[in-house]
Amino acid sequence: MSKDLVSCIQDIYSTKDQISLHEPYFDRDEELSLESVIKSTFVSSVGPLVEELESKISKYTGSIYAIAVVNGTSALQVSLELCGVKPADEVITQSLTFVASVNAIHHCSAVPIFVDVCKESMGMSPQSLNQFLEENCEVREEGCWNIKSERIIKACMPMHTFGFPCDIKEIKAVCDKYNIALVEDSAESIGSSYDKKHTGTFGEFGVISFNGNKTITTGAGGVILTDNKEKASLAKHITTTAKLPHKWNFDHDMPAYNFRMPNLNAALGLSQFNKLPFLLEQKRLIAEKYKDWGDKNGYCFKQERSGTISNYWLNTMIVNDKEERDVILEETNKSLVMTRPAWTPMHRLPFNISFQRGEMTNTEWLFDRIINVPSGVPKNEI
Repeated sequence: MSKDLVSCIQDIYSTKDQISLHEPYFDRDEELSLESVIKSTFVSSVGPLVEELESKISKYTGSIYAIAVVNGTSALQVSLELCGVKPADEVITQSLTFVASVNAIHHCSAVPIFVDVCKESMGMSPQSLNQFLEENCEVREEGCWNIKSERIIKACMPMHTFGFPCDIKEIKAVCDKYNIALVEDSAESIGSSYDKKHTGTFGEFGVISFNGNKTITTGAGGVILTDNKEKASLAKHITTTAKLPHKWNFDHDMPAYNFRMPNLNAALGLSQFNKLPFLLEQKRLIAEKYKDWGDKNGYCFKQERSGTISNYWLNTMIVNDKEERDVILEETNKSLVMTRPAWTPMHRLPFNISFQRGEMTNTEWLFDRIINVPSGVPKNEI
């Protein structure tokens, strides 16, 4: 079976050389954009292209405000802090996620709680979230109180896994019921939507990543999405060293971060943004080829669910068990085809083992069976 899968992937990418999991798509446009910024000398966080990128992302996603920062992790951290997350507060997230999600919680000196995911979406299960809250929490005047840990739960952070939207409306309803702020980890899902609304725009904040392996990239970078004018202004302020506006004086009114996206990265992002419709179209065609191969060979590739649109950031194959997963990973990588398992679940990592969690039945089931296959857009069009 592995040989047939390798042949399928080699046909898609028209090569038998090394095939990466998600290589960025660059051409002369990116080179010209970067050359222009270098010649201008405005390569750091002072420059017009950052705001231009923010404006385009805001319009594309439907978010009123977009604040560009150096990476998705810092975007999550700032979003949590602006939701009022303080040291020793708790944040609920899913265990099946990239470590950056939980690192952002730790950077706030907060405490993560892990709940299960849905098999269908691979994102946070609203049922698991609601069950945990019903069994462990009560709503008090000061907010949602965890009666087991005697801490307040300030935020909930689901993720749209591999670009497939989770049941975000249902999750938001649970958060509203328990007075918990919703921060969407939409790092992987630019171009994805739930009920015709872009991911990252359901909660108080949403975050998109522009890391080098994402659908579009700024090299490293991310963006905070919000409709809250006051918090958007504060997000921009504290990610720009809290410098007070002045032509030459350097005055700052609070401790803050140097998280603002550099102009050089924004130039790359604008060139990439112009390619986004093309890239999403090509990625959909790649997903169709994987689905056709899977249907013929008795394997399931995750497809967007009714009422959702996926950007198919990483095409995801579900195999029969862990043993088969490991054989396929071994054989495909030996054949120069980069495939990967899901991330080790967060509740298994040594620095997270002691934290409270719900049942992890679906998380463990999926971890044993997920294989991500090459999903970048090849230079030859599909």
